Parts: sequence; C-alpha cells; structure tokens
Amino acid sequence: MANFAVKMKTTKNLLLAAAAIAWSAAAQVQAQTPAPCGPVPSENQLRWQDMEMYAFIHYSMNTYTDEEWGFGNEDLALFNPSDLDCRQWARVCKQAGMKGIIFTAKHHCGFCMWPSAYTDYSVKNTPWKNGKGDVVRELADACREEGLKFAVYLSPWDRNHAEYGRPEYVTYFRNQLRELLTQYGEIFEVWFDGANGGDGWYGGANETRRIDGRTYYGWAETFRMIRELQPKAVIWNDGGDRGDLRWVGTEAGNVGETNWSLMPGKGDTPWHMLHYGVETGDVWCPGETNTSIRPGWFYHETENNHVKSLSKLMDTYYKSVGRNSTLLLNFPVAPNGRIHPNDSLRGIAFKKMIDEVFKENLAMSTATSSRGEKGESCFILDIKEGASCNRFVAEEDIRYGQRVKKFSLEALVDGQWLPLKDELAEQGDGLTTIGHRRIVCFPTVKATKLRFTVTDTRAASRQGQNGMGNAPAGHEQAGTEEGCEPVIKKLGVYLAPELTADIPDSGEKKSSSLHIFFSSPRQMMIDWDKEQTITSFRYLPPQDSKEGTITHYTLWASSDWSKWTKLATGEFSNIVNNPIWQTIRFQPVKARILKLDADRLWTGGEPHTINHKGSNRMGYGDIEVVTEQ
Repeated sequence: MANFAVKMKTTKNLLLAAAAIAWSAAAQVQAQTPAPCGPVPSENQLRWQDMEMYAFIHYSMNTYTDEEWGFGNEDLALFNPSDLDCRQWARVCKQAGMKGIIFTAKHHCGFCMWPSAYTDYSVKNTPWKNGKGDVVRELADACREEGLKFAVYLSPWDRNHAEYGRPEYVTYFRNQLRELLTQYGEIFEVWFDGANGGDGWYGGANETRRIDGRTYYGWAETFRMIRELQPKAVIWNDGGDRGDLRWVGTEAGNVGETNWSLMPGKGDTPWHMLHYGVETGDVWCPGETNTSIRPGWFYHETENNHVKSLSKLMDTYYKSVGRNSTLLLNFPVAPNGRIHPNDSLRGIAFKKMIDEVFKENLAMSTATSSRGEKGESCFILDIKEGASCNRFVAEEDIRYGQRVKKFSLEALVDGQWLPLKDELAEQGDGLTTIGHRRIVCFPTVKATKLRFTVTDTRAASRQGQNGMGNAPAGHEQAGTEEGCEPVIKKLGVYLAPELTADIPDSGEKKSSSLHIFFSSPRQMMIDWDKEQTITSFRYLPPQDSKEGTITHYTLWASSDWSKWTKLATGEFSNIVNNPIWQTIRFQPVKARILKLDADRLWTGGEPHTINHKGSNRMGYGDIEVVTEQ
C-alpha cells in the first residue's frame, strides 16, 4: 500500500507538469498551483526576463576621441554631431528585435548626455543645438514612439569630477541619478558599471584615486532611492550589494550552459558564480548577457569591417537567451549621430533569422509517462510527418522557482531511440538547467518522435536549510516534502536553416569563431567557447592605415578570467614597414581567453610608450589563435 501511495503521488506530480505545457492558452491553466521551490522572481524580474533581447547604446565624448574610456578632460567643443537622430536608433533596434534600449547617459569620462544641473561637463555647454539639446530626452521620446522600453546607464566612476573618491561625490552621483529617474518617464532598468576608480583628470588633479566599490557608494541607500522613484525598474549592479540582475562574468556574449538564476544574497562573487549561478543561492538574481555587435563598445571607424557575422549573432542568441539569460546587445553610434549601416543591416538580419528558425513548432502532440526506478518526468513529442529538426526548446514556469537540474533528449529514428547532445555545450552534452528558456542545438535528424526526460531536479529547500539563512522579502523559500518536481511551461521542436551565406560585404574575418573585444583602448580580449590547447597567436596589423599598429606587446592566457599566465612579451620587428602576419609562439598551454596588451603603438613617428592619457588605440586587421590538432 505504501508503494502504491508513492506511485500515486508521482503520477500526480507528472500530471501537474503536463498540465503546464503551453501548446495553447487553455493548456496553460493549471488545476492546482504548485508550491514555490526555493527563491522565486519578483514581478519586475518576470517582466524583465520576458523582454529577452534589448539594446545597449554607447555614445559619448569617446565617439569623437576614438577611445573606449575617456580621461575626463575632453574638449566640450568636440561634441557637435551633424545628424543626430535618436528615432533612427530606436527604429534600428526595434527592427533588430530589441524590446528596449539602455543608454549610456554618463560614461567614465563624466560627460553627461543630458543638461544636468549639477555639472558644467554636459551637452548644455557644447556647440550641439547651441547647448539646448538633451540626448536622453530625445531617445526616451523616440523609444516610446516606437513602443520600446527605456533605461539608463550611469557610470559610478567619474574621471572628470574633482570630488570623486570623497563623500561629496556620492551626493553628486545620487543627485544625477535622481534627475534621470524623475525627468524621463518610466525606466525598466538601471545599469551601474563595475569600473570604479583609477586615473583621471578629476578637475585638474591628474591623479589616481582608489575606492572600495562595496562601501563607497552606499548602494543600500542608492537602491532605496531607485525603488522609491522607479518601483518597476530592475537594478543591474556589479558592486557591493546584490542587485536584481547579475553580470555573467564575460562580455563575449555567453553564459554557462548550466545557469541558475540563484545567487547567495551576501559575500564575494567569484567568476564561477557569475557565469553559472548557484543552485543553493538564497536570492533570485538572473544573469544578463551583455556584448557588442562590434569588438568595441563605442564606435571606431577601423571596426566597420568587424561587425559580428550573422552566424556569430545566432551563436550568441543560443548561448544567452537560450541559456536562461537575456541578451543586451550593443549598437554604437557613429560620429554623425546615427547607427552605422553595417550594424543596422546585421541587426535586422539577426531578427529575421530568429523568426525564421522559430516560425513553426514541429511538435504535434505530447504525452507523459513515468519510467525508471526514480520515476523521472518524461515527455514524448510527436514530430510533424516527414519533418527534420535540429532545435529543441524547453521553458519552466519560473513563477514557482527554477527546478530542473538535468535532462536528456532522444530522437526516435527508424524505430530506435538515439541520444541527442547539445552541439554548443562546453562540458559534456550540456543538458543541465532550463529556467526561463533553454535551447538545445543538435545535428539535424529526421525523427518521428522526440523524448524529453527530466532526470534530476533540485531538492526542496526550506527557510534556514543549506546554510543560506532567511530569504529576503519577495524571495520566498518553500518546497514540498517530495521535492521540486518540474513545472514545464512550454516544449517545442524546430528546424534552423543552414547559414550558407552572410550579408554581402560583411567584412567577416578568418577568425570569426573567436570573440574579440576591447577592455580598454590598448587591451584586446579574445574569448572562445571552450578551453583548448593553444600553441601560437597571430596578429595582422591594420592594412589600410599604419595608425594603431602594435609594435611592442605582452600576451596573457587564462581559463577563468581571474588567474593569468604571461605567455610572451616582445616586439613585432619592422611591422610598420612590412605590415604582414606576425606570429607569437610559446609552449602549448590550455586556455579559453587571451589578453593582448599593446605596450607600444606606432602613431606617425617612432613607436612610443603609451602615456596614461592614452591618446591612441590599438588597431588590427585580423587575429588568429592556433590550437593543437
């Protein structure tokens, strides 16, 4: 009789999971509401996660100095765009599938893109519109005209302000934040960069100032102000207090294939927590994947032929939205005040390809059953007759928490069940965690059925268990005695067309499988999907200009973004007169990230050591990483 009771309880849970499969509006109605399992998202977090893709817009004084980080003393006369059109930005982002825009209202240089009452270092003292312009206002209005949500980025670090590093600056910072939160309508997200402190102009001091990013800004008070002024906004923060969202530990455009939307509420945050989340975390803090459509965050003419390919953007989509994250994709604005055609055309093609891949769900019907000693949840999907497939989509109803730890996929081909693996996984077959959405990319098969089996779920957690202590308000922890059974919201099977060609004249380079971006104007980061044994590195200098050519370098390697090994340091001899491929050889090393420091650049005369103001930035024609075969 006891065994019968256990079997009945298991059957009840399976039926509950089956009832949540969203094939139609009627199928979403559940006869019984499951108890939450661990922390659950707030309404703000649910609304944010449903956006899935939204845009970053980087535009500031850096656009006119060809820099990634301004020093804080740039001439205000530089800001005078000839054709600034925020409605063009909004139209491009909307056509690219973005649901909103986060704008860099103030970057590290301290220049304000709105006429702030608290500083002279803003658009109000530039030639643009005779000082009467307000870029934040124009973009906020354009977003609402196009049906997009609007948000702001406000850099905590300010290399211009004389009081940075002292208590007076925190008051200034909050005053500026209050302006942004009260003058431009509803804000869906507030974004604070993690770069805090270093060298700067600081009102003429020209010095380095260090702060403790966890304590200096008084984040708890700042968060209270945001919640009061913009109660529907989520907070992204890389500082001391835990915000509503987290960075995923890289700007390469991917999050871990295992990705929990849970984090510890307090304590340090090592890289693995950012990238994979923490299964036993006591707060709901999902990952936001931020990356740029170009190597740099700001516009640089030398990168016009380095816009990400369509295949790379789709890879980014699968590894962000398809791994329980959102995608924050940056579109830099060119000096004329518009998004460059290369970027806009690629973004629009990206949206069209997503629509093409997911236009038809090939799963015709579902059934559930229990199999195995542990009574795993099993869903069998009938595939449209004669159809091939290569994409699988699963969604949990995260209103009740994130539950699934592992699952398996099998295709019925010629009467045999064949296992399917995730082609994009970095570890094993990668069939771990689902969350808001999980997309599995597998080799194209012609199957009659597909079997999705949840093989492991989180254990029920209650207040005080797992050493996590009490959960904060709004992040309830609860569970049922029998554990956290899956609550599946949607299942789907799709066929992605083969990417046989990219947009003409895309400038796609040989090393398109690598993700290249700049952490500063003289530091290039190269990231790829998984750790490999690398044997050499190749650098091609710019071919249309000598400007920015690296003459002296240091090359580093890492597998975790925290521990770096120096691979080589030296000189590219005669590279200015003979701008050909340069090869750096070293002992084979396992790594998944390389960091190239430009110790010296050529700028029209003799190679020079770069000064702290950094008037030049490194350039390149192409990059190659040679791996052990």
